Amino acid sequence: MDRTDYRILREIQANSRISMVELSRRVNLTKTPCAERVKRLEKSGVIKGYFAALEPEAVSAGHVVMVQVQLSRTTAAELEEFNAAVQRVPEIQSCMMMAGGFDYLLKIRTRDIAAYRELLGTAISQLPHVMQTHTYVVMEVVKDEVTLSLPALPGKRMK
Repeated sequence: MDRTDYRILREIQANSRISMVELSRRVNLTKTPCAERVKRLEKSGVIKGYFAALEPEAVSAGHVVMVQVQLSRTTAAELEEFNAAVQRVPEIQSCMMMAGGFDYLLKIRTRDIAAYRELLGTAISQLPHVMQTHTYVVMEVVKDEVTLSLPALPGKRMK
């Protein structure tokens, strides 16, 4: 990837609905080469998709908890089974395997604490191989970005 690719990525992250004409203008390319670069970035998996950023409160998902999960065992098969099951719980917004005193950290969004309590009993505690969970209620979301901070200078070249 070169500087132009990074400029394209910055613009698309800021506004995924930008027209190709406007994107081309902002990165100082003509429309066809700009469109070819975007297609290459999509095909190579650098651009994974496009989405709308929603206001959580407006869609009844304003309550956030972080949940530490400790599994009873962590063999490859059990980790795969847990990972697959997490994918099927839509309220789990992110799931990260951790090094340290617990195995996973989940970010969960629900309508309110009662909805989370129900989810904890019906889905989270029922995930495969869960031995213990610790829930931390988020009192205020100060920063919750989905965009990536891109380096000023590109690293290695993309094939």
